[in-house]
This record gives sequence, C-alpha cells and structure tokens, in this order.
Amino acid sequence: MMDLVIRDAEVVDGTGEPSYRADVGIEGGRITTMVKEASAAGCLRPVARRVLDAEGLALSPGFVDMHAHSDLALLRDPDHSAKLAQGVTLEVIGQDGLSYAPVDDRTLAEIRKAITGWNGSGDDIDFTWRSVGEYLDRLDHGFDGEGIAVNAAYLIPQGSVRMLAVGWDDREATPQELDRMRQLVADGMREGAVGMSSGLTYTPGMYAKDAELTELCRVVAEYGGYYCPHHRSYGAGALDAYQEMVELTREAGCPLHLAHATMNFGVNKGKAPDLLTLLDKALDEGADLSLDTYPYTPGCTTLVAMLPSWASEGGPEAVLARLKDDDIAERIRHHMEVLGADGCHGVPIEWDTIEISGVSDPALASHVGRTVRQTADARGEAPWVTARRLLVDDGLGSTILQHVGHEENVRQIMRHRVHTGGSDGILLGDKPHPRAYGTFPQYLGRYVRELGVLSLEECVAHLTSRPAARLRLPDRGLVREGYRADLVLFDPATVAAGSTFDAPRTLPTGIPHVLIDGRFVVEDGRRTDVLAGRAVRRTT
Repeated sequence: MMDLVIRDAEVVDGTGEPSYRADVGIEGGRITTMVKEASAAGCLRPVARRVLDAEGLALSPGFVDMHAHSDLALLRDPDHSAKLAQGVTLEVIGQDGLSYAPVDDRTLAEIRKAITGWNGSGDDIDFTWRSVGEYLDRLDHGFDGEGIAVNAAYLIPQGSVRMLAVGWDDREATPQELDRMRQLVADGMREGAVGMSSGLTYTPGMYAKDAELTELCRVVAEYGGYYCPHHRSYGAGALDAYQEMVELTREAGCPLHLAHATMNFGVNKGKAPDLLTLLDKALDEGADLSLDTYPYTPGCTTLVAMLPSWASEGGPEAVLARLKDDDIAERIRHHMEVLGADGCHGVPIEWDTIEISGVSDPALASHVGRTVRQTADARGEAPWVTARRLLVDDGLGSTILQHVGHEENVRQIMRHRVHTGGSDGILLGDKPHPRAYGTFPQYLGRYVRELGVLSLEECVAHLTSRPAARLRLPDRGLVREGYRADLVLFDPATVAAGSTFDAPRTLPTGIPHVLIDGRFVVEDGRRTDVLAGRAVRRTT
C-alpha cells in the first residue's frame, strides 16, 4: 500500500503540454503511480494509507526559485514560510558573486559585513564551515539533524573566491592568484556546487576582467556546471553587458544563465525586443543559455551598491573611511549624480527612485518606506547628504527598492523560450520587496489568470522543468512516475500573491498543499513542522 494518493487532481505536469485529470500515488518520497482520468474510466483506483481529494486543484511540480538569497535564512528560520507558502521546493543560493563559502576567517568577517543588507550580520549563526562542501553539509544537518525547510542548490560566488585569492584590490590577478581561484572553483564544484555566480556591479567581483572570468568558467564547464552572472550593467550599457556574457561563455564552453534578466532605467524603456533578439541569435548559433526574472518592475539591492566601484575598493571599512572624508565624498557624489556611477549601471542616480526598504540599526527606521529625496526634502538638505549620513550611520547595512523598471519589458521577457522564475528576494528589512513572499503566486495569479501573458501550462513549465533542466536534475521538475514527490497543489481560480509594497510579508492565497520528498510541508494552508529540505548537489 502506498503512502499517499492524490485523487482527481488536474495535473499540470511541467512539460508545457495540456493538463489532464489523474490520480497520483506516492511512496517512499517518489511518484510511483499515475492513473489518468481514473474516475471517468471506472478503473481500479490506487489505494494508500492516506487519500487526498484534490477536486478543483491543480497539481504541479514544486517551484524552483532560480535566484534566492536564503543563504543564512535557511539556517536561521526552520519555518521559512516566505518560500514554502509560495510552493517553492528548491532554491538556488550563493547568488551575485557573494556568499559564505568558500571563506577563511578573514574573508568571512569581510563578507558578513559586506552583505549585511542581504542576510543580516550573521551574529545568530554558528559559522562552523569554511568550504563549499562543509556549507552543504551544514544545510543537510539543518536544525538538529532534521534538515531545512526547502531544498537548496549552491553557486560558487566568484566575488568571494576573488576575495580569498586577490583581496579587495582593483587590479588583475597574478598567474599564481588565478591558479588559486581555479583551484577554489574546482574544489567547490567537486564538493557539490551546481555552478558559479558573479556580481559584476559588486566589489570585488567586478574587478575581474573577462579573461579571468573565462578561465574560471572553463573550470565550471569541466565539471558540468553553469555560469550565473549579475552582469556589468542593467542600465546604460545593458545590451553590451548581455552580449559580453554570451561571448565570454561561448569562449569558455560554459552554459550561461542570466540572473534577473531585466532591462531597467529610462534608457531601456521598450528595449526588451532588442535583448530577446540578441538572445535568440545566440541560441540559434548553439548557445546553451537560460535566464530568470521576477514579475515586478522595481529592483532591490543595498544602498552601498550604488557607489562607484573605485569608492568600494579595499572592502567595507575602506568605504566607510572614504564616506567620512568630505573631499572624497564630494567626488563620490559627482560620479553618482553627474557622471553615472558603475554601481548605478552607468546612469546618473535619481534619488526619487531610491526607496529605503530596510536598515540594520533600528534607530534609523524613520527612513524606511521613504525615498532618499523625500527624507532629504523633509530635512531641508540635499539628497546626497541624506544618503551619505545613512550609509555611515547604518554601517552600509541599508537596503533599497529601486523603482526603475518597465512593465512592458517585464512581460515580454517572461514569454521567452528559455525563461525561468527567480525571486531575487531579500527576506530582511522592515519593508522588503514583495517578490520575496510573492513571486510564484504573482506569476500564476496576475500574469496567467488575470493578464493571460502565459498559459497555465507554459508558466508551470517555466517554474519547474526548465530550471530542473538547467540544474541537471534528472528526477525533479515533472509530475512523472519515478520522479521525486516535490509537489504543489494550488487553486488556479484563486491563487494570488498576498504580498504588496505596503504589506510585503503577507502570505499568498490559493496554495493549500506543498510536499517535499512526499511529505507535507504545507497542509491545508498551514506550515507543518516537517523539515524535508536538503542540499541538492551537482550531478554529472
């Protein structure tokens, strides 16, 4: 007798083909039986210790968040409903070239400081690991050996690797340093990473020239992984930056996955077709290429990321020292407001688009929910004066929403044949981006049911089988016999993101059941105490 039968579900199986009604049997964490149109055919129906009536519900594979920032959240929060309530059963972490493995004692302290805005200071985390393999083992152990809330795959962060081998200097790596970086990437791939990420508008990863990145991508390709860059510009130089990544990975022979593949700022309004033409040409020429997006227009990052790269050389303490120097601070302002800093994608910053979404110091909470310009006007001072003071007083820990996107670009890119979904969700802050809690139901509710941008079957394929294929997971991403029972049951008529910009931590509606490894992690709309998630390591 099987463990569970899900009866009379409308199966949206992840292939993109039309849905069908079926009974689905699960045993030992895998789908073992599928009987199509069982009730209509009058055939002998599968039996199990438990039967779940799924009348009126769609059954799909669990959703894969291809761009997540849960690197510490998975070790901090056993509930993790931010993702589980959306139907996410696998997150890809280690994004944007900065994360917590591989590290040594020096770089761990620096990284914790540099990305406090993404993940918190980490004071509540026991950093028992240093290597990629040790971090993945820590995820496996989770909470008292019971695991973590969702499955997690890891990308080796190129900026962290460069920090170990070169430091924070804006210079080319020596041959010996490049050899060490190659070795660090090879070690991480052997230990189970699925690829490598970069943050090429974040220091110190942005200091790497293409030749250096190409050499590291060759190593990634040798082990069957992929390269996931946050490339050098999403603004003034966006198309050139996309082309740069296509050519770099072609030279390296490495698969490419473009992170949060948006076209932002006024210079790119209406230019999604130009990006898609570029990608189609590369695909037609044989490129192994995919991308992810989130279904919202604003972006989200840290305030310090807006600074020019020269101001960030040397690490967080050097940045703070420059900000406290009046002459240097004036140079920073000029680059940001007049020239267009590379940290702001080559576009002169518009302070009325920069909304403070979170601060590390609770005493600064009055900034949250207001643009830099609004706070500056209320104080009767220039916006840069406000921003500079906040950067210093908050120890570079402030996060921002950047209102620079375009709805028509968002819709066109999400239709593309290699598109997948990624939340890019920062979970901390008083007012996080609603994508952290709402990306996947936002796709299903707003862009499928309300707007018809994608069909339900197409959208589910984007969120399940396509990412599983990119991750080379042979038994995930489809509702199919023999596959892992990582599954979501949702109501296509009511599924919706509850999170908004005003109430960003509101959970979605219309997703009553989520299973990982055949175990209910969300049941009847409520989080269970099951910790079924593990580290998902690279397979050959």
